[in-house]
Amino acid sequence: MTQLPQYKQTGQTITFAFPDHQLQLSVITSAIIRVFENRGENGASYAIEGDKEQPTDFTIKDAGDHYELRTADLLVKIDGDQHVDVYDAAGNPLAVDYRGQRQLLDKGVDKDHEALVEAEGHSVSGSTTGSDSGYYQVVKSLTADEHLYGLGDKTGYLDKRGFEYDNWNTDNPAPQMENFTKLYKSIPVMYGLKNGHPYGLFFDNPYKSHFDMGKESPNYYFYSAVAGNLDYYILGGKTLKAIVSNYTYLTGRVPLPQKWTLGYQQSRWGYSVSQKNVQAIADGLKKYDIPCDAIHLDIDYMRGYRVFTWNNDQYEGDPKKFVTNLKKRGIKIVTIIDPGVKKDPDYNVYNEGVKKGYFVKSPDGTLYINKVWPGDSAFPDFGRPDVQKWWGHNDKFLTDIGVGGVWNDMNEPASFEGAIPDDVVFSDHDKPSTHKKMHNVYGHNMAKATYDGLKEYQRRRPYVITRAAYAGTQKYSTVWTGDNRSIWPHIQMMIPQLCNLGMSGFSFAGTDIGGFGSDTNPELLTRWIEAALFSPLMRNHAAMGTRHQEPWTFGEPTLSIYRKYVKLRYRFIPYLYDLFEKGTKSGLPVMRPLVLNYDNDPRVRDLNDEFMVGENILVAPIVERSQTKRLVYLPAGEWIDFWNNRQYAGNQDIVVDAPLDKLPVFIKKDTILPWGNPVDHISDTPDTEMTFKVFGNQASYDHYQDDGTDFKYQDGEFNHYTISVKNGQVAVNLPHYGFKPAYEKITVELPDKKVSLTFNAVKNDYEA
Repeated sequence: MTQLPQYKQTGQTITFAFPDHQLQLSVITSAIIRVFENRGENGASYAIEGDKEQPTDFTIKDAGDHYELRTADLLVKIDGDQHVDVYDAAGNPLAVDYRGQRQLLDKGVDKDHEALVEAEGHSVSGSTTGSDSGYYQVVKSLTADEHLYGLGDKTGYLDKRGFEYDNWNTDNPAPQMENFTKLYKSIPVMYGLKNGHPYGLFFDNPYKSHFDMGKESPNYYFYSAVAGNLDYYILGGKTLKAIVSNYTYLTGRVPLPQKWTLGYQQSRWGYSVSQKNVQAIADGLKKYDIPCDAIHLDIDYMRGYRVFTWNNDQYEGDPKKFVTNLKKRGIKIVTIIDPGVKKDPDYNVYNEGVKKGYFVKSPDGTLYINKVWPGDSAFPDFGRPDVQKWWGHNDKFLTDIGVGGVWNDMNEPASFEGAIPDDVVFSDHDKPSTHKKMHNVYGHNMAKATYDGLKEYQRRRPYVITRAAYAGTQKYSTVWTGDNRSIWPHIQMMIPQLCNLGMSGFSFAGTDIGGFGSDTNPELLTRWIEAALFSPLMRNHAAMGTRHQEPWTFGEPTLSIYRKYVKLRYRFIPYLYDLFEKGTKSGLPVMRPLVLNYDNDPRVRDLNDEFMVGENILVAPIVERSQTKRLVYLPAGEWIDFWNNRQYAGNQDIVVDAPLDKLPVFIKKDTILPWGNPVDHISDTPDTEMTFKVFGNQASYDHYQDDGTDFKYQDGEFNHYTISVKNGQVAVNLPHYGFKPAYEKITVELPDKKVSLTFNAVKNDYEA
């Protein structure tokens, strides 16, 4: 038995003096413990802001051959061989270090055949065999009944077991399939259900890292990184929801969005070539009666792809007038911005950036230049707070024109003349660093700069969309899954991608409806708008050079079905908005896998084609070509078919008819849902009436209302309603009345009757 090291306690941190290094365990809360080994890397976390440590009771004791650190929720054992084993409060093993030796995956290729195999285009080494050279690794045991989730929007299935992934933000235009190890985001948080017991691990290291989720061996999974400190957080809790809530407590929660951002949004690379094109889309939305809140402008609206410019020649010399006129019609403009700043001595953004030293540099101190859309371009050094402030100030150009939001793209950062070398000089806050460290947080820092700029100049809740992200970016930005394709595997992948993003902190997320690349078709587009009915970000977006996919492109019946679901979306927006408000406190996502709500049900632990919206709506989209029936699993409870009110018992599979115009949706019995008014966009004027639909015989519901735009709710300017139904009797109360006016009239629709109540301003209450 290896001798136990000495330790010392400082506050809630225990430091173990191993012979060659020190290892620290820090109690953050009773359910969060940090494991830290300083390997010479300095600098604050980008994911975690502020001091998250809470006063927490814990004990540390010598158990003979190991130490035991115990809180109310977790037990961590550490021995003389530096094994860190994690158990829940009842002693169930969660994340236990693997005691054996790793066995590199045998790919059956000898040295004599390597060149031959690779000559045909096959990879011989791959990430798994190469990962043994990791700077450090954390290897944990796998049990036969263990399921693994998280990692943001990696490709593939909900359960990540059996796959490997890299954290290195990457723009790869090839069709994304389950064998992709890396995409645009690096969110190094994973969740496990080990024999039904939940846990989480968050590895806070921005350097390139690797997860093998049991691909190499069914006996273990491992995390490795190329540099940085050993720095990870053990996440405990009695349920998977509690684990996710603890993770978002650490890294931050999605702030309450502007309400209009939950509306339908139309986009295509190419609209913004001219005002005439954009106007035609706006006119088409009106002509075909498609509700819409935003049109997105891709790179063409700029002058030669120079960021923070506008091609006035194509916008009659006055883009502000055009944007204002669209806004009067209820359509806001969202503009794309890339980080690459065109190298042009006659361009003020470039000149100011050079003069102030705001761009990244080559190791020899010269300005680093690579090519993106504008041609030769410089890259802002977003790790520096002064550069972030400068970038945010440039957003004023857009807010003065009246844009509603900013869409950050190409911010992995992508480059056309080869990858940016690792040794290019970036900044880590105010210290020199390299691209090797700052790459994965580049999009994160750009999003923060944009958020701060919009907040300052719009005085509203910023609407930022980003393609690249790191853990914690959810505090500043909406995300989408990037350049997907108009292929059936990508509508299938949408569900696990958005569900894992939600569990990874990114509640406000979406996919490009219809697919960005390739050519869509009527059936695929129809099934996609149905599947995206509850997607928090609801945007149809396509690439230049692909078949157009506006709702009216394919005529009937595609147009009518598309219209039906966009209109239905607006009915559900009050419910989605309520879920976002609740999420600011719980950190739980809007769109979630069934396993998050029913983690004790083995049937849902690898369910890829259903999802839930909050606690009470179950959605089972059609994601296969020519399918008009499907099997739907209903978990515990009783469920009501949204379309025909037929009731089903839970814990069973049912066969559901799903013709082209039907999305299978089920409401948990005894649920109340707010039901938005039929509108063609979300107005800045508060609703005067609200309807609540009752599914079942008795239920209660908490509803939230504010102005939907600014930050006054943080000062108490909001309303909190409680709606309850019992034995056919309806009660509506207003326990918090801080936003005026309250609804003048509330209608509660029961299965057999409607009850209307009006607001009594004297009593601040509702009465029939």
